[in-house]
Amino acid sequence: MMPFRTILIDDEKLALNRLKRLLSDFTDTVEIIGEASNGEEGHLIIEKEQPDLIFLDIEMPILNGFEMLQKLEKMPLVVFATAYDQYAIKAFEENSIDYLLKPIEKERLELTIKKLEKIVQNQSHKTSQENENLLKLLQQIKPQKELNSISVKTGDKIILLRLEDITHFEAEDKYTFIYTQEGKKHILDYTITYLEQKLPDHFIRVSRSTIVNKNQIAELQKHFSGKYILTLSDKNRTKIETGLKFGDNIKTLLYI
Repeated sequence: MMPFRTILIDDEKLALNRLKRLLSDFTDTVEIIGEASNGEEGHLIIEKEQPDLIFLDIEMPILNGFEMLQKLEKMPLVVFATAYDQYAIKAFEENSIDYLLKPIEKERLELTIKKLEKIVQNQSHKTSQENENLLKLLQQIKPQKELNSISVKTGDKIILLRLEDITHFEAEDKYTFIYTQEGKKHILDYTITYLEQKLPDHFIRVSRSTIVNKNQIAELQKHFSGKYILTLSDKNRTKIETGLKFGDNIKTLLYI
């Protein structure tokens, strides 16, 4: 039922304010119940409020739009409001998922509103199928390039860490931490599995909870049951015990 309970997610304040202003003419269809300035905030507010609809930017700090969507347990309707290539726009349109190019024009937004109204009117329209199509589409068009730096939040600042300065990543409970050569520790909003997929080959998974920068390994010592103890070249000379099932991978990668 309308109006759609809606959350706006965009790290550009001017773009967010413009969208709010334009949507104020369509209060019968869209009710704005919240907003967020990055994917992390967006994920939290979506899980709390369970909106019907979100307007979502893609390129954002901490978590981008694609990464945020993949963390959601329940998918709302999604309207992307960002800049992307023409191929992606065509793909979104063919999958009945709307897509707005910035700067958003009122005339184009009106078409989005009409599409939302049609969803309500057409009871045979399966939004759950649309959501499945969206997830498949995200896998096809999201950037596949490797990470070349990691952004971390420290207070009110976001800093970029060079990969060569990172010694390892470690999962603890529900969190993932990043460690640097200087012995500093930062909390990270990526999972170990995601990092394993995106990091260059010299970052190796050595246990269920740890990924190590191979270039930061100073010593390697055989342990019991096919395990190894890695000593890193960081300030703290950190020692890491490898997992049993990762022994063969380590021997291959380090030419032991």
